Amino acid sequence: MKKITKQTYLNWYEDMLFWRKFEDKLAQVYINQKVRGFLHLYNGQEAVLAGALHAMDLTKDKMITAYRNHVQPIGMGVDPKRVMAELYGKATGTSQGLGGSMHIFSKEHRFYGGHGIVGGQIPLGAGLAFGDKFSGSDAVTLCYMGDGATRQGSLHETFNLAMLWNLPVVFCVENNGYAMGTSVARTANHTDIWKLGLGYEMPCRPVDGMKPEVVAKEMDEAISRARKGGGPTFLEIRTYRYRGHSMSDAQHYRTKDEVAKMRDEDPISYVLDTIYKKKYATEAEIKVIDQKVKDLVSDCEKFAEESPYPDKNVMYDVVYEQEDYPFLPHKL
Repeated sequence: MKKITKQTYLNWYEDMLFWRKFEDKLAQVYINQKVRGFLHLYNGQEAVLAGALHAMDLTKDKMITAYRNHVQPIGMGVDPKRVMAELYGKATGTSQGLGGSMHIFSKEHRFYGGHGIVGGQIPLGAGLAFGDKFSGSDAVTLCYMGDGATRQGSLHETFNLAMLWNLPVVFCVENNGYAMGTSVARTANHTDIWKLGLGYEMPCRPVDGMKPEVVAKEMDEAISRARKGGGPTFLEIRTYRYRGHSMSDAQHYRTKDEVAKMRDEDPISYVLDTIYKKKYATEAEIKVIDQKVKDLVSDCEKFAEESPYPDKNVMYDVVYEQEDYPFLPHKL
């Protein structure tokens, strides 16, 4: 595994703080109706992404996930201004404003969504890995899902084929405790989701998802195994979301005390405490990072606000291949 150094922790702090503040800004502008539709925020789960990125080879590895998908493409290298613009529905967005919150996508940076159908991305992740194996690439695909998606039949069908074909894929369930508003304990007679891999003889284990160095270590082992031809791994990364399932979630299924208790394990605070304990930076140096993050979030908001909306014809241009398609509304 790549060595975890002073600079690693400083990078983690800056990246994770930016992801948190980026999402906080989205929550703010959503209330002002500048972001429409659903909005699922990543607050609390930042260590999962930070650790994974440390273990990945970003020149070739791929990532695919569900609808809580704004900060992952940023981590993969996508310009955060374009991600913000996509959420605004602007033409400068990653998909010209046509994808929106749940469908961020960047083939250039090997980020393949952003999928609104629960569990829909699981077989697609295996498909990406199959493509790499078929073409002789040693790239690995990280396929993320929520705990609710593990109850979908698509997971079991995919696990079977992934093991049968020995695909280079790491399946990662971000277990934040609740599928929308249903606790893990209410969805099955077991709470150790990682054990689902045992039925397929797939290497599997639970992972502390609140500490990026722990995630990095487990991800590195799984990615290395896949890259060397050892096949899939299933990791249950135990984390927590501080906001609701989406912006419309009243969160009646959990108490304020529970959320407050879990905030004691905030991964950003953990990284910052580590930096101070190891004397990697002074308070003054941290304030410089904080200001840098604040300025970048402001730049993203300004870019999104000032960008134009896409022309309405764009909606048809990306749906209909036939240019003279006779049933377009503006031709009727």
